[in-house]
Amino acid sequence: MSKSDMLKTIKDEDVEYVDIRFTDPRGKLQHVTVLSDQVDEDFLDEGFMFDGSSIAGWKSIDQSDMKLMPDPSSSYMDPFFAEKTMAVHCSVHEPDTGELYNRDPRGTAQLAEAYLKESGIGDVAYMGPEAEFFLFDDVKYQVGINKVSYEVDAIDASWNTDTDYEMGNMGHRPGVKGGYFPVPPVDDAQDIRSEMLSTMKRMGMKVDKHHHEVASCQHELGLIFSSLTDQGDQLQKYKYVIHQVAHAYGKSATFMPKPIAGDNGTGMHVNMSIWKDGKPLFAGDKYADLSQEALWYIGGILKHAKALNAFTNPGTNSYKRLIPGFEAPVLRAYSARNRSGCVRIPWTESPKAKRVEARFPDPSSNPYLCFSALLMAGLDGIKNKIDPGDPMDKDLYDLPPEELEGIPTVCASLREAMDELEADMDFLLAGDVFTRDQIEGYMELKWEEIYAYEHTPHPIEFKMYYSC
Repeated sequence: MSKSDMLKTIKDEDVEYVDIRFTDPRGKLQHVTVLSDQVDEDFLDEGFMFDGSSIAGWKSIDQSDMKLMPDPSSSYMDPFFAEKTMAVHCSVHEPDTGELYNRDPRGTAQLAEAYLKESGIGDVAYMGPEAEFFLFDDVKYQVGINKVSYEVDAIDASWNTDTDYEMGNMGHRPGVKGGYFPVPPVDDAQDIRSEMLSTMKRMGMKVDKHHHEVASCQHELGLIFSSLTDQGDQLQKYKYVIHQVAHAYGKSATFMPKPIAGDNGTGMHVNMSIWKDGKPLFAGDKYADLSQEALWYIGGILKHAKALNAFTNPGTNSYKRLIPGFEAPVLRAYSARNRSGCVRIPWTESPKAKRVEARFPDPSSNPYLCFSALLMAGLDGIKNKIDPGDPMDKDLYDLPPEELEGIPTVCASLREAMDELEADMDFLLAGDVFTRDQIEGYMELKWEEIYAYEHTPHPIEFKMYYSC
């Protein structure tokens, strides 16, 4: 939508409210709703003032005035409200200079796209995330001075094979690591996933499929690739729709990487490609029909993987998924079709579909920062011709210990990721895409999470140590 298209739609569709939305540093979508009669050309040109000091990691109280600038091209009708409402994504600007606020994640994505063009390497970066999620029927947790606990439950969960239900226990449910891809009634979430996907399609999103994932209660919908900033918007809508539809069904959706023990965690594989002059830059005659630029791009991802973890795997819970020795993409290696390394080259017949897949990110990440950081690492690889080394076409999960010792890994904790980001952030600062102030502010938020996690006793510690 152009600005005039947006205003015409508001008038023609009798839109009552406009919901202006932005994303905070941690990746949570925020919003404020205004009456549609307040939205005119001046509103779209001048933006909406708000208090930035109320957003964690942003302004102090003495510099709190900030401006939301709606992007009409991102607008869509929100199907979840009783009153007819149009939603639009915003970037955050400084009110006095009009420049992008350097800690705004969406602004970072826009700067990353501009940097790609300025570099001459390519015109557009495409991102194709595969964000998994869990659905539960009941979620309880408590963190207090004398009690730390959590409990999740779902009728279709593997642990409920002998639970007494008033309506009876039908017995059809996936076992541990058995959710990929049995038909109903073992997969009992067909209708809710279909409604999620259909809702996204009606909202104008590019989607294609849905299915049950490997873990009990785990699912995925197919989101078709798009350009970097737009895909950030789309992934925010993806999460929003999944949360809302699940809620309407009386269920709870979570993108937490590891909400249950002993079963697969939730990842977000990110497929990436660059195009220049209408042609795919990553298609060539090298390994797996990749170009030299694609191999260098992989080299950048592998070199900076540990610093990338700070944005691609931004929670303490992320590292309960990224554990060596299990089916997790922790080894900094690449391969065609082999899914056991942290970078994979998916098989395709078409040069236009040639892409690189980072397998270590997870959907707790801020999509704008995650995609931007991955792009910056890859561009650093191309600019500096970073050799990714030889591909690893073996099953990395079955390598003997002596061979595994020679393969570097991603980070094992959020604390390590913060230390690595501190030591290796220059590639992010190129072209002022990220700023040191932004990264330091982000790290402050993450250190708060690390301290809270490390200072709190865990129930497993009582089991292991209480009687020592």
